[in-house]
Amino acid sequence: MTRWGILATGNIAARFAEDLTLVPDAELVAVGSRTAEGAERFAAKHGVPRAYGSWTELAADPDLDVVYVATPHSAHYDATMTCLDAGRAVLLEKPFTLNLADSTELVETARSRGVFLMEAMWMRCNPLILRLVELVAEGAIGTVTNVRADFGMAGPFPPEGRLRALALGGGALLDVGIYPVSLAHLLLGMPDHVRAWAKISPEGVDENTGIVLGYDSGAVATLSCGLLGATPVTASITGTAGRIELPSLFFRPDSLTLLRSGREPETVRTELVGHGYQYEAVEVQRCLADGLLESPLVPHAITLEVMGLLDDVRALIGVEYPARP
Repeated sequence: MTRWGILATGNIAARFAEDLTLVPDAELVAVGSRTAEGAERFAAKHGVPRAYGSWTELAADPDLDVVYVATPHSAHYDATMTCLDAGRAVLLEKPFTLNLADSTELVETARSRGVFLMEAMWMRCNPLILRLVELVAEGAIGTVTNVRADFGMAGPFPPEGRLRALALGGGALLDVGIYPVSLAHLLLGMPDHVRAWAKISPEGVDENTGIVLGYDSGAVATLSCGLLGATPVTASITGTAGRIELPSLFFRPDSLTLLRSGREPETVRTELVGHGYQYEAVEVQRCLADGLLESPLVPHAITLEVMGLLDDVRALIGVEYPARP
C-alpha cells in the first residue's frame, strides 16, 4: 500500500483525491494546508484520516510515502522544498516552478537527498498519449514535420484571481500553454529556434500567446494558449507519411485518429474514467516500488528542458515574475 498525502486543498487537489480512489494499493492518509480549518474541511469531504494546519506538519508525518503538491505555481518551490527537507517523495503539480533556476534547485536537492521527485505532467502518463508516442516511433506517419496544438480558456477571469495575478505565476503560458509546449517537446524535442508574441494584461501576465518552434530538421510546431476565448483544445501531428489527430481535450484524449493516404482512417478509443490524474499516481507508485528517484515517463531532464523553454518564451513576450523571497 502506498500512503499519500496532499499538500493544498484547491480544485486540483480535490480532483486528484477523487482519482486516487481508482488507483490500486493507494491510500490517502493525510492532507495539509496553510490553515487547520481548510485542511479539516478537505479531510471531511474526502474521508482523509489526518488533517494538518501547516506544510511542515504534513511533511513530518512519518507514515507518508509520498506527497502530492497542488499549491498555486508561486508556492511550488517552498512547498516542495519543505517536503524534500523532511525526506518525503514528491509529485509536484505542473509547472514545476516559475523558472528554470528554481526547478533546477529542486531537482538537485532531491538528488542530493536521494528522494523521489516527479512533475505531475499527467499528459505524459496518459495511455493514449503513450500510444501516440509508440505510433510515431514505429514510423506510422513517417518523420514528424509539424505539431499543432492549442489551449485557450473562455474566461472572463477576474483581475484579483490567480490566473491574472503576476505574483502567483498567472497568465496563460504556465497554466495551459505548458500542454502544447510539452506535446511539441514530447514529439520533436528541444527546438533550435523560438519565436513568440503575446497580448499582455494590465496585471502583466500573458492573455493570448502564440508560439512557433523551429527545428533545423525542417520541422515546425505552431502552438497557442490564452485566457480570452475557448479554443478547440485539439492537436495534430503531421509526418511525411500521414497524420495523427487528437480531439478535445488533447492532453487527456478519449481517442486518436491515424490518417494515411490511400487507407481508411484508424481510430483508437478508450473509456475515460475519472479525471485522468490516476495515471500519474500509478506511475509514481511504480517508481517507488522499483526504488527509482525519477520517472522514466517524466524524467527530470525533460521537466527542466520544458521549464527552460517556457523561460525563453516569457523573455520573448515580456512576462517577468517577481523574484522569490
